[in-house]
Amino acid sequence: MPVGLEFLCEDESFMNGDPTTAVDLMDQWFLSVGGWSTDGALRQILFAVIALLVFLLTAPHGRRGLAWSPFMLLLVCPFSLAASMLLSETLDKPQVPHFVMHFFALASVLQSFLLIALVACWERIVPAIPKIFLDVLRLLMILMALLVVLWEAGADAGELFAGSAVLTAVLGFALKDTLGNVFAGLAIHAEHPFELGDWIQYDTQPAHIGKVVEINWRATRVITLDEACVIIPNGQLAQASIRNFTKPQPWSRRSLFVITPYAISPQHVQQIILQAIRGSFGVLEHPAPSVVTNNFVERGVEYWVRLFTNEFGARDKVDGMARDRIWYALSRHGIEIPVATQAIRLSQHSESLETTVPAEIEQRIACLKMGGLFDALPAFQLRQLAEKNATRVYGADESIIRQGEAAASMFVVVDGQLQVTASQENTAPVLVKILHTGDFFGEMSLLTGSARVATVTALVESRILEISKQSFQAILHGQPDLVEALGLSLQSRLTEYEKAMAGAKQVVAEPPDLLQKIRDLFVT
Repeated sequence: MPVGLEFLCEDESFMNGDPTTAVDLMDQWFLSVGGWSTDGALRQILFAVIALLVFLLTAPHGRRGLAWSPFMLLLVCPFSLAASMLLSETLDKPQVPHFVMHFFALASVLQSFLLIALVACWERIVPAIPKIFLDVLRLLMILMALLVVLWEAGADAGELFAGSAVLTAVLGFALKDTLGNVFAGLAIHAEHPFELGDWIQYDTQPAHIGKVVEINWRATRVITLDEACVIIPNGQLAQASIRNFTKPQPWSRRSLFVITPYAISPQHVQQIILQAIRGSFGVLEHPAPSVVTNNFVERGVEYWVRLFTNEFGARDKVDGMARDRIWYALSRHGIEIPVATQAIRLSQHSESLETTVPAEIEQRIACLKMGGLFDALPAFQLRQLAEKNATRVYGADESIIRQGEAAASMFVVVDGQLQVTASQENTAPVLVKILHTGDFFGEMSLLTGSARVATVTALVESRILEISKQSFQAILHGQPDLVEALGLSLQSRLTEYEKAMAGAKQVVAEPPDLLQKIRDLFVT
């Protein structure tokens, strides 16, 4: 029978079940074997239970699982009481179970207070504290409880700290790599170069890209695009150059490259590609995709397609479906993606005549008729103008003519939209007119020999028929009616110009005798 229990069995009041006497006798037994009372032990355990309950009642949603550590420490306390009763005959120092229970109770209380302060209170006004920081602080609470208990047990403070320093040095040397990873993990949490769920490239190899799924004491775990799990030591990760595809914005840019033949105008191709990828899987509307002419290569014109997606985990699918849409769109427009070929072409080029198909000639003739300027010309002369002059293609924002330039041709809009602007004395340009298919411009400079009085800029990709002075002069001879029509047209254009300048509060000089200037330049 354990030491001290004999007098309990001999006491009649204890054997008769008197509770008051029983508690007093139990206190006497604990004092006799351990030097401490049940009241002190129960108070310590009760205090630890209350601290743990306070945290459970005040913890934010989803953070109550952090109570497992103080709960496990508290769960060990009753075992020290049982150890006192069962091992009292064999222990040289029966106070040891008391100090053990005091250590676990104090560690549980300190950890509960830590969680109440940092989780239940602090996290209500700031973002959640990383788990690795809580783990470090909880470990410090355990070490603090151990130092307090050792001090109460009578351990010499100098020897205690000296021994701790030696032990720390030995452990630090033996675990330098592990400790390096731990401190690197703390630095990662402090600097936030990435967080859980971010897609990162963790070295210089493009294939080493993955999604962060865990950051612990020793390492960071990522899942690659190949669904492989890669564990990277925190020390190695802290020294690496990290590329985060999820920050500062949740989207990232993807780049595709497309080559089309030289015969197709760039802006036409760019418009087709943009329409094709709009609405494709993973392609965001904002930021909007864009297409730029990237290079001129042997196969043709290379275009750089830039799109944004927040489906980084499915980036290969995003790229593939965008390429599919581009191919179908180009195919519908009769544009083939050229292969690597070499061709030798022998041709005799004539600078005066442009080889054109009949459909193109008919379209030019129709545009010449639409403006009304050439109504006095017979059909064969209209065809002559259409055949002897060339069509030019201008991209959006390109200027066809500029104010103040010398002139030797006029233009007819075959397809597209243009704007006419003019300015005087370094003032801001004033919009004079918007031109569409069939409209003509530049005739004033061609017919009178004066400099351009306005700037004409393409608003969209436009095809323009350029009529040279030589071809126009051959037709104008012997056509007095056409001279009169041109004079009236020029007068009308000058009137529009005057109104525009008047709106800008500019003064326009009186126009000269236009008919006489035309006759002097072309007829005589």
